[in-house]
Amino acid sequence: MRDYVITVNSTVDLPKEWLEERSVPVIPLKYTMDGKTYEDMNGLTAKEFFDKLRQGIMSVTSQVNPEEAKAALEPFLKEGKDVLHLAFSSGLSGTCNSMVLAAEQLQEEYPEAKVIVIDTLCACLGEGLLLYKVLQLKKEGKTIDEAAAWAEENKLHICHDVTVDDLNHLHRGGRVSKATAVLGTMVKIKPIIHMDNEGKLQVIGKERGRKKSLHRIVDMAVEQSKGWENDIIMITHGDCIEDAEYVAGLVREKMGIDNILIHNIGTVIGSHTGPGVVAVFCMGNAR
Repeated sequence: MRDYVITVNSTVDLPKEWLEERSVPVIPLKYTMDGKTYEDMNGLTAKEFFDKLRQGIMSVTSQVNPEEAKAALEPFLKEGKDVLHLAFSSGLSGTCNSMVLAAEQLQEEYPEAKVIVIDTLCACLGEGLLLYKVLQLKKEGKTIDEAAAWAEENKLHICHDVTVDDLNHLHRGGRVSKATAVLGTMVKIKPIIHMDNEGKLQVIGKERGRKKSLHRIVDMAVEQSKGWENDIIMITHGDCIEDAEYVAGLVREKMGIDNILIHNIGTVIGSHTGPGVVAVFCMGNAR
């Protein structure tokens, strides 16, 4: 059996050290601020990035193109390895399509190899949680086909429960209407968002006040995860660690899970959510 490598896009939003320890190659998206273009994970620090957003400086993101995707994947095929790529949701970016096009071209050039691209229909630590599970399967000795099949069968069981502090960033990214953004900001409404089965962010509720919104996303995770064995919960935040730690406390209290990974949201996804986003990711019955 040929060895295989599991690759991801930078929108997986896990710590670089975590990925390096597990030898997971990352194919980055990019963003541009103040006329400078940076690679996601390799550009500004989270603090620098979110401070610029708070100052009103816009961040414009760009997807991976097919040439970049091919250049990133081909070295593994030259080493005699197969590739399983967990791609950023096609509902949010054209990156997944670029990865698919690259895989098809490489499959023709390396017919003895397997290049499998999974449209995760996930984002941020939702992608991260799927990666965590697939890495476990590889460690258990599962083949690339078995790992890919599990990812396809379970990707819609990765639940994303999100709240943001400022609707204007979601409006600029085309996620909510201008009227929704203006009204929500005026009345201190905190939207509740989830990732739907098409891999798109949808506003599904609202709470008046920050604390209520933080409790709501944990309550959603509690309900979704009934009957599932979650050995880890992942929490992301947009430069608001105190809120993320508050949510982690609620997770421990309400879900009885101590293994919690907390990390800043990445710069590409953070460009659309803005500072103050908090999200909980778990395995559950339905999104």
